Amino acid sequence: MSKESIVLRPLRIDDYETVLKWSKDDQFCSANDWERNRDEEELRQWWIFCVNNRADDFIRMGIELDGKMIGYADLANIEGNTAEIGIAIGESSLWGRGIGYHAAQRLMEYASTKLGITVFTAETHETNKRSRKMLENLGFEETSRIGTEEYLGEETQLIQYSLTQNAENPTIAHKSQNTRINPSKYA
Repeated sequence: MSKESIVLRPLRIDDYETVLKWSKDDQFCSANDWERNRDEEELRQWWIFCVNNRADDFIRMGIELDGKMIGYADLANIEGNTAEIGIAIGESSLWGRGIGYHAAQRLMEYASTKLGITVFTAETHETNKRSRKMLENLGFEETSRIGTEEYLGEETQLIQYSLTQNAENPTIAHKSQNTRINPSKYA
């Protein structure tokens, strides 16, 4: 799996069938706090809202692999040079393959070059080992453990993370590869 095989793109109405499939995957719904057995028309209306949403402090993009939407990437609470990242891989059979890591790299590169974001935050559940490993491999550092939330049917500790980039040289650190990537080449 390489970063080049991952594409972030705008959401589309015709992604609905994929989203409907995710809504029937109990594992995905439980991990992402999606309501199970959601009414299909209500889900379709929600998806249309997501596609057309133009908030100043929130951006959601589709994650595509080999021409197929397999998840979504969020920039939330965008304020000044700060944003929170979120990644959801809808195809639970693809979990653990590095797709979230590469999608997060793409998302942070976009946020750095297009929006001037230099401070990234994230939050995950203590028991979500894959998400924690992904964030740590991206260079995020744990900043706090505030709050609890249900995750996969159990109440679990929330962990907050942060990553700050140098504004003069907005590169993204990658601990697992011990290299730095300059996002300006993706502009």
